[in-house]
Amino acid sequence: MEILNKVKSVIGQVAELGVSLLALGIVLEVLGMPALANVSIIANVTTIVAALGSQGLVGLIAVWVLYEIWSRK
Repeated sequence: MEILNKVKSVIGQVAELGVSLLALGIVLEVLGMPALANVSIIANVTTIVAALGSQGLVGLIAVWVLYEIWSRK
């Protein structure tokens, strides 16, 4: 059981790192400095949000499920 807790902890830390890097990329892009060559992080996030929004109730449920998973850590 201890091994599973360690694996869960590492996965949580990797997810937090990913979110932090995503936020940094967005800030850099807003400031006019592209984080990655030829990749627009803001455009990709906007596309994902638009896709979830166009799905109506299903999109809201998906966002809710993702939020619940993230908040449990």
